[in-house]
Amino acid sequence: MVGQGKNSLKLPAGKSCLILGATGFIGGHIALTALEQGYRVRGLRRDPNSTGHIGHASIDWVDGDLQDYNSLARAMQGVEVVFHAAGFYPVHSKPDEVQAQVAFASDQIDRVIDAARQASVARLIYTSSLTTIGNPSPGTKRLADETDLYQPGSVGKSAYYEAKSAMESRVLAASQSGFPAVVLNPTAVFGPGDIHLTMGRLLLAARRGMFIAWVPATTNVIDVRDVAAGHLAAARRGMISERYILGAYNTSLRTLIDLITSQFRVHPPRFEVSLQTIDRLVRMADMFHISTGNHLRAISHWQSFNTEKAETQLGLTHRPFEQTIIDSFEWFRSHGMRV
Repeated sequence: MVGQGKNSLKLPAGKSCLILGATGFIGGHIALTALEQGYRVRGLRRDPNSTGHIGHASIDWVDGDLQDYNSLARAMQGVEVVFHAAGFYPVHSKPDEVQAQVAFASDQIDRVIDAARQASVARLIYTSSLTTIGNPSPGTKRLADETDLYQPGSVGKSAYYEAKSAMESRVLAASQSGFPAVVLNPTAVFGPGDIHLTMGRLLLAARRGMFIAWVPATTNVIDVRDVAAGHLAAARRGMISERYILGAYNTSLRTLIDLITSQFRVHPPRFEVSLQTIDRLVRMADMFHISTGNHLRAISHWQSFNTEKAETQLGLTHRPFEQTIIDSFEWFRSHGMRV
């Protein structure tokens, strides 16, 4: 079987897993997929009353916090696989806050690794980010892939980009020293269950005709359910110390918005805002110490991705993105959101 080898994991019957971030968008779908595949699923949560978007699923909820080593150690006892889909997520960037947020993120991931080592887990599946995939060298005529590393500082003072890079680097360093970790890099993730409107905010804005302009940027999109399936495949077939891009469709931002607006017959964007204009706005914000969205700061670095490694080694598949959009809006409606 493709992807099997000395690093493949043979799990026993009645296999068990812990999901850090089970109340979140991706983590919740990992939990549901794990249940479907016969896992006993344990979920760590800070809020004792929170179940995220997975409602009454048969999760063994345990209270804890990524900042509390003892709660992590207790939660990891007796599980074969830990899915870490709850990494620190700096939302905004102020230039003078970046260093402190990177230090916080680094301490957090070190705590998770130490607890997993202590518990002797068979595998840690770490959910990283598309932002840790760097741009290919200038003049290189290929799509970005797992060999491209984000260069710290290359998108300016972005707490999100720097923190995600630091956390992933620590996981990879540990895995190269024998710690059984696999890194996954989902691209832009859409789908039902987007309880915090991570990317759903873009869908709803397009549906409401709120985009009057577009930016000439390119990215890759994927359904959250396919991302979850990729995580479970990585638990069995992922190679230790390797990264895998979990993506489906390379698309321009304009094409993505047009797909949504045409489906719902609302007005498409009317004009383009250049990348140079965006860069000037970010520089002005920095001059006046104004917080900016992390992805706005880095939009000139957005790119398409080569997803063949995950497709070949993990068996990653993807459903039509039009179906992802339909299912997302059905979920929004069923949860009382105005669409």
